[in-house]
Amino acid sequence: MNRTEFVIITAIILFVAFALGWAANWLLHRFTRVRQSDLGELDRMAQALNEAESIRDQAIEYVETRERDLTTQLSQCEAELSAAMDGLREARAEAEYYRSQLQGIDR
Repeated sequence: MNRTEFVIITAIILFVAFALGWAANWLLHRFTRVRQSDLGELDRMAQALNEAESIRDQAIEYVETRERDLTTQLSQCEAELSAAMDGLREARAEAEYYRSQLQGIDR
């Protein structure tokens, strides 16, 4: 094999390698390319996700507000109960006092 044949064979091998690489690259991009319909679907999914996060944030805010309101209401009820129990205790003591006064008069 002389020098000219060697150069031609090398050039053909390099061209075939280039063609195979280009074809592989084209196939890879053809199968991994994002289609316009896929982009539309991704946009819809992103919008739905944003709406869901917004609704979730609103729900969390509502629950926190409701919890604060209920905690305040519970504290008020406990204070009212404590005051009522103190009043009842005083009324019982007063009733007991008057009962003992009446028993002292009856004797």
